Amino acid sequence: MASPVEVKKICCIGAGYVGGPTCAVIALKCPHIQVTIVDLNQSRIDAWNSEDFSLPIYEPGLDDVVKACRGRNLFFSTDVNKGIQEADLIFVSVNTPTKKNGVGAGYAADLNYIELATRQIAAVATSSKIVVEKSTVPCRTAESMRTILEANSKPNCRFDILSNPEFLAEGTAIDDLFNPDRVLIGSLQTPEGISACASLTAVYANWVAKERILNVGLWSSELTKLAANAMLAQRISSINALSAICEATGANIDEVAHAVGYDSRVGPKFLKASVGFGGSCFQKDILNLVYLSESLHLPEVAAYWRQVVEMNEYQKNRFSKRVVDTLFNTITGKRIAVLGFAFKADTGDTRESAAITLIKNFLNETAYVNVYDPKVPHEQIWQDLQEAIPNKPLETIQKQVTLSASAMDACLNAEAVVIATEWKEFKEIDWQTVYDSMKKPAFVFDGRLLVDADALRKIGFKVTSIGRGGV
Repeated sequence: MASPVEVKKICCIGAGYVGGPTCAVIALKCPHIQVTIVDLNQSRIDAWNSEDFSLPIYEPGLDDVVKACRGRNLFFSTDVNKGIQEADLIFVSVNTPTKKNGVGAGYAADLNYIELATRQIAAVATSSKIVVEKSTVPCRTAESMRTILEANSKPNCRFDILSNPEFLAEGTAIDDLFNPDRVLIGSLQTPEGISACASLTAVYANWVAKERILNVGLWSSELTKLAANAMLAQRISSINALSAICEATGANIDEVAHAVGYDSRVGPKFLKASVGFGGSCFQKDILNLVYLSESLHLPEVAAYWRQVVEMNEYQKNRFSKRVVDTLFNTITGKRIAVLGFAFKADTGDTRESAAITLIKNFLNETAYVNVYDPKVPHEQIWQDLQEAIPNKPLETIQKQVTLSASAMDACLNAEAVVIATEWKEFKEIDWQTVYDSMKKPAFVFDGRLLVDADALRKIGFKVTSIGRGGV
């Protein structure tokens, strides 16, 4: 068997939520390896290189990692070809959104960016490379990549493909990278594949214990990423389905989840009822699994996983309907404060955020909405709302929506306050001042089980919490 290549230079194609933090941490933990992150988006690369470290993504601790390495062994560039040419190992970390049209629209992953990156590697590389799938991809994508690479490679160039899916949670990505539950590396079980796997394993072994680095087959690795996210999302949809029963029976979802979580076979994590899950991965990965199941002629399996996503949509729409029902069956002309726009706390990411669905539903009811989020840029909010409501021009949306400078600003004079993201600062609002400014009865709808409902009721609020009956 060929002895594993010692990795001295890494190139990462894609400077987004996965490539940026992952490769910055590799640079920090492996000072002997030169890491170059390349992206065609000039403004994104400029932000990564900005003097004041105003990075293009918000992730706690990320700026400290970049400060420690940038210019030493961590570089950000738009020169994709140079990055490819020099690297021993190339991470492909490009976006794989759900297809909007064509075969599999609404379910299958759009692999256009993966294919473009793969073709570019084949066109540019003049020496052998280890190519690593880092993006979330459907099963057997590596096969397509290998076909493209082998059909277009230059003489004496060989490409070994590995799957190395990320299991990062936004908001804790840096901690997750420093102390991962596991690092999964999939390879073909050929001598060359096993050798390439050993090369990448050696990189992670600089800071990850050997027993936490799992070497598996290529297809198992690709499927594990989809399976892990589907199982987590399934837990959220399960507890949210139970929250609807709690509201109808007077049971308390927090108490139910707490008691169920004590069962060591179940465990307490991901049993927090909420207005619904969001983010770039859960929905996309489950829809991928649905598409895969259907293409393998497994309709019952497809229907099972599709229900996890349908339950999530149901939860968001059920919550916004509860707001309307509670406000005397109409919110026309009423002002509603929506606290939080990111899909969860400690991230600026808004992909599939529950807040978008809530606001869309409120605008369809011709309400006025004040929105506040501590980390999401205003232009992102406008962009997301415009995409969610394509039949309304932005000017019309902007007549109904006000972007507030603080949580307090958003709440003042509103008829109802809706908590859509679990930012800690929402616990510390001066609720008495908010109550004094609001029309009575004053309503709070807690979609994240964040605030002390009894304390708010003492002030005078009518409080509705997910998974609890009554008002």
